[in-house]
Amino acid sequence: MDARSELKSREKVGETTIDPAEIGKFSAMAAEWWDPFGKFKPLHKFNPVRLAYIRDAACAHFGRDASDERPLDGLRLLDIGCGGGLVAEPMARLGASVTAIDASEANIKTALAHAGPLDLDIDYRCAAAEDLLAAGEGPFDVVLNLEVVEHVADVDLFLNASADLVAPGGMLVMATINRTLKALALAKIGAEYILRWLPAGTHDPRKFVKPDEAVAALSDAGMTVTKDAGVSYNPLMDQWRISEDTDVNYMLTAVKAADAG
Repeated sequence: MDARSELKSREKVGETTIDPAEIGKFSAMAAEWWDPFGKFKPLHKFNPVRLAYIRDAACAHFGRDASDERPLDGLRLLDIGCGGGLVAEPMARLGASVTAIDASEANIKTALAHAGPLDLDIDYRCAAAEDLLAAGEGPFDVVLNLEVVEHVADVDLFLNASADLVAPGGMLVMATINRTLKALALAKIGAEYILRWLPAGTHDPRKFVKPDEAVAALSDAGMTVTKDAGVSYNPLMDQWRISEDTDVNYMLTAVKAADAG
């Protein structure tokens, strides 16, 4: 069975997290991932906050010193929905052994092209989380789901597959958009149609996920959410920061018991 036939087969039985329409949207923009002034400009501005949150969460969980040059040395990290590698590359520089997957072949080609000249050893693959499970890959000490869950076909299946890829004693970091009127106004209408930060149609607000929904799905998958944080934008300083406001963007840290499985 070829890959296209396999995907269609999995769609019929509800066993895929892949939404072909979403993959198509991001494949069409794949060449712009590393342009800080292009269609992914908001992610470039947002990225330092995400990277610091992940580094600090991992260091706190594994007893590392965040001020070290390579505090994640020896940790296996999986970046699900890696796009062009905006997070995978810094994680590799911090010392992690990085596997990065994306369901868009165009995104993976962009990521490989960018990482190649930098001599970064990142295992990029065109795959979904369930593909790694089926192949017996993992487990990983750290699994990242960053701005992905709002683009998948089945949220519960996606978070369950992600959790299954976390090693006992490991952790997962998730970042997404809340399903609130405030998020609709700012992350959808404001970002796409007024400020033109993102191409119109980038997000479907019906697919935004409330924190309690994410917590419940992760709990059902054997994970315990230990920390949450909002990520807020300051228009006067043109900066993103960690905050207590989870009404729009938020991040979660979840851990798996050391004796799990």
